[in-house]
Amino acid sequence: MAETDEIPKVVILCGGRGTRLKEETEYRPKPLVEIGGKPILWHIMKIYAYYGFKSFILCLGYKGEQIKEYFLNYETMNCDFTIELGSGNVAVHNSHQERGWSVTLANTGEDAMTGARIKRIEKYTDGDTFMLTYGDGLARISIPKLLEFHKSHGKIGTVTGVRPPSRFGELIISENKVTEFSEKPQVKEGFINGGFFVFDKRLFNFLKDDDHCRLEKEPLENLALGGELMVYRHEGFWQCMDTYRDLLLLDKLCTNQKPPWKVWK
Repeated sequence: MAETDEIPKVVILCGGRGTRLKEETEYRPKPLVEIGGKPILWHIMKIYAYYGFKSFILCLGYKGEQIKEYFLNYETMNCDFTIELGSGNVAVHNSHQERGWSVTLANTGEDAMTGARIKRIEKYTDGDTFMLTYGDGLARISIPKLLEFHKSHGKIGTVTGVRPPSRFGELIISENKVTEFSEKPQVKEGFINGGFFVFDKRLFNFLKDDDHCRLEKEPLENLALGGELMVYRHEGFWQCMDTYRDLLLLDKLCTNQKPPWKVWK
């Protein structure tokens, strides 16, 4: 397949402990915490799938077996079915809207940081480009426009810069180029790291197969210093689920007929 026809895979970080949401994460991994009756992970995947990006790689860690069980049982839990006792044959009768999704579930370590998790799924990526996001953030973002922007500049990475509803790592920007990546909470320009990254495979050269390798530290800092990290400015809706208060907000937004991140029908 030619590079221009390549459909990048979507890597989602699902392994953290989510300690600031311990009311829920004591019992389940953060990506399975439900808003509007569905795991936040499902909402994230629906955004990508709406735009035709249906090949996912999930980086599992803390309570990752629950995410494996969720997808192993997805057909029977979301459809009517008939089971033939004794043989175990199952006939699924109706369908769901997630047809065609390919989900790779990779155990990337119980205590690994984000950079190590990404490094450990390198073998499951192919092509020159892949997308990456966190398993706890939602946005009404045009994924094709994000990808088009990434391809237009030819640098190693693109990070989506969003307006912060609260304190996060800061992006120092000059003409759409990230000149500095800092995790310090003091925001000067009003944009923060909102996830929804696009990278080419050269990123793996900046990562280590070491539990302590954190994407948001040396890897992104070095990309920024080398002029290889660009920012896609997103002015629309974005919200992460960092705390219980965030969870309540997102769940309340789901009571609307169409939550602000919902692009699918």
